[in-house]
Amino acid sequence: MTATEPSRTAAPEPAAGPARGDGEKGSAFVGLSRVMLLGFVRDKGTLFFTLALPLMFLLLFGVLYKGGGSTHVKVAEVGRVQVLDDARSQAQGALDALEITTGLSEADALAKVKKGDLDGLVMQKPDGTLVLRFSQADQVKAGTVQGIVNSVVQGANQAAANVAPKYSLDAAKVEDDSTKPIQYLTPGLLAYAIAMGAVYGASFTLVTWRKSRVLRRLRLAPISAGTVVGARVLVSVLVALAQTALFLAVAQIDYFGLKLTGDWWLVLPLVVCGTLAFMSIGLVTGSLAKTEESANGMNQLIILPMSFLGGAFIPLDFAPSWLQDVSRAMPLRYLIVPAKSVLSQGGGFAEALPAMGVLLAFTAVLSAVAWRFFNWDDA
Repeated sequence: MTATEPSRTAAPEPAAGPARGDGEKGSAFVGLSRVMLLGFVRDKGTLFFTLALPLMFLLLFGVLYKGGGSTHVKVAEVGRVQVLDDARSQAQGALDALEITTGLSEADALAKVKKGDLDGLVMQKPDGTLVLRFSQADQVKAGTVQGIVNSVVQGANQAAANVAPKYSLDAAKVEDDSTKPIQYLTPGLLAYAIAMGAVYGASFTLVTWRKSRVLRRLRLAPISAGTVVGARVLVSVLVALAQTALFLAVAQIDYFGLKLTGDWWLVLPLVVCGTLAFMSIGLVTGSLAKTEESANGMNQLIILPMSFLGGAFIPLDFAPSWLQDVSRAMPLRYLIVPAKSVLSQGGGFAEALPAMGVLLAFTAVLSAVAWRFFNWDDA
């Protein structure tokens, strides 16, 4: 054995190995955590659905229900209703939530209740019976108006102490017993599905084709831009009409019980106009977004508030009046309200045509905005 062999074969210090191992593990843990955190922050889609979306729901519901407890229901007072007059003179708090209209005949008031312009009508018979007719189209307002009128009747009876109850309440819905909640759920959910399909279809197609250079090839090909846009419009309209047919077919199953009323077929041109309006939103987000993730975030940021403010899921009765005014700028509202009218409330051209005009005007404005920001490629 030579003199250099011991140094060549000497083992490392026993304590040094474990110390270096712990340090390496700690460094690896910190480094990996840092990479994961950076990946989370840089992933716009994950960041949106983890932080921005829940916060958006908090703000949205917070604003919607900020006016909770101040809900007003609109009723017609047909003829003289002594109970309501006495309650007004005594400044009963229950009447604060009633918005009372007078001067209507019973037939006119009943027609407005059925149409949804009024939430109820109140009459008083000579024997003291208070007649209340309400619509079950809005379950919240139906319960509210019954509770308020019943409270007024009870208060009037308590005021007449030591005598038999002077007043009674006869409350009934204006719809027949065959009317089911599906009559009022179908238009909102259908409109939401059409909006989702049209917005995402337009925006994702635009972003994907731009990233894959398909748009550049189409630009160089002997195909006009109108042909490309027309094909996309045709596909979106066909998909929307298929969605409509599927929704109506399922909703009319006996288990659900949808019964079409009036000129229900007017929902078809309404759906076409709505599809064009929602496609124009997708064209704007698709023109502005560079990736599918950012397009998805933009679309969600538009569709979800629009769905709630348009009345697709919940009524806006509890929302402040200014927020209800904001909802009138949402195109979804102009599909849901007339669709509900023609499908469930016997509506016709008077309800459908103005809404179609609004949707087409919205399409023209947003299409011009999309044209301004449109690019054939990522450059």
